[in-house]
Amino acid sequence: MGVNPDGGHADAFEQADETWPFDAEQNGGGRHVDTARSDWARSDWARSDRAQTKRSRIRKVAWIAVVCLIAALTGTFDAVAPRAASAAIESEGSSGERSEAAAVLPVVKPATVVASPASGAKQVNPAAPVTISVKDGTLDRVSLTSARGKSIDGALTPDGLSWKASTPLEFNSSYTFNYTVADSVGRATSKTGSFSTVSTQNEADAAMYPLDGAKVGVAQPLQITFSEPVLNKAAVEKAIKVTASSGQVGAFHWFSDTMVRYRPENFWAANSTVTVDLKLFGVDFGNGQIGNFNKTNTFKIGDKKVAVADAVAHTFTVSINDQQVGQWPDTMGDTRFPSARGYLVLMEKYRVEHMDASTIGLKPGDPAYYGQLDVNYATRLTPSGEFIHQATDTALPYIGVTNLSHGCIGLGPDGAKWVFDNMTTGDVVQVVNTEGDYANFNDGFGDWNIPWAQYAN
Repeated sequence: MGVNPDGGHADAFEQADETWPFDAEQNGGGRHVDTARSDWARSDWARSDRAQTKRSRIRKVAWIAVVCLIAALTGTFDAVAPRAASAAIESEGSSGERSEAAAVLPVVKPATVVASPASGAKQVNPAAPVTISVKDGTLDRVSLTSARGKSIDGALTPDGLSWKASTPLEFNSSYTFNYTVADSVGRATSKTGSFSTVSTQNEADAAMYPLDGAKVGVAQPLQITFSEPVLNKAAVEKAIKVTASSGQVGAFHWFSDTMVRYRPENFWAANSTVTVDLKLFGVDFGNGQIGNFNKTNTFKIGDKKVAVADAVAHTFTVSINDQQVGQWPDTMGDTRFPSARGYLVLMEKYRVEHMDASTIGLKPGDPAYYGQLDVNYATRLTPSGEFIHQATDTALPYIGVTNLSHGCIGLGPDGAKWVFDNMTTGDVVQVVNTEGDYANFNDGFGDWNIPWAQYAN
């Protein structure tokens, strides 16, 4: 098919020649076409053909648009354009060739790791959690080892995003951690770091009384003595849990920065059990001092044994579980050395105790000087030297009559032996009708002489 210079097809003009033929006979016996009319016909048909062609093109464009729309809605082009149909954009990280964002494909973010303690850290609290976490990646093959070669256990989370040590660290030690981290496309990198824990000079210890497994009387306070001053007292108290089988709740009372005691409002219940859970490992005492142990101590309370020593009646009366079991005459401190008043808790016992007058400031020539002597059945009441003991031979005639001791409670042989055999640490003696003052808090266990409202503050 030829194309007319005016844009129409050549056969259109052939059709025009057949449409307007002129009889050869009317034109001199030869075929003749009117030139003017022919030109007009050609022009008109050309215009018609161009219009038809334009309409055809519009129809084709419209059909193409419809087909594209259907293809977009039904995924027809998936087979021919799989890259365009993919939901996830392929990362250049798989090739590792690009470190900057391309026109189409994003950069794989580098894995970011945070270690705690940070590498290079010093004086790390050994109770502090040791963790390694990662963002935009995963962890693998994490290890933590001390300088002495001890491996620290730990666990990696199932998603591989973090690791945490499960074994406590030690004081004055260096640790090295190693781990492998992979970014989101699997490129792996190995890392190493190290840190050191609190040194020995910042390690704080403590001792508790009564000892674990001991059996004591109802008046025995719990005492904890610290190797270093405690500034963060609230933190230390929170780390010590005291539980009594009787359900009794007590309170702490700080007598100094290195010593605290605990007791209930009233005496411990007879034959109960007290458990002390000390979680002091890693506790900050203040001033850089860190507690170094956890321990649980349990002690038992015996029968309720209470004695009353009367400086005026000159009697010593004992009851067990609120039932009187004996009464003996006594002699107590004279006016120069009056016996301490209030509650005194029995501390320790000696079958024979050696006494020296010089330890209480007496010298030869002093009317009260007695030199050195041994006494029988001695039960200590205060560290400064007050005892319950058998009166000396020279004092025996005065028991039940007058006070002539240097503060001790003197009994006859029977009374002194009964106390020695039947009373024990933590039992209590209440001294009444004496001119003496209360014993100092650090001179035995004078806790029961402090009003509860003041003690619990």
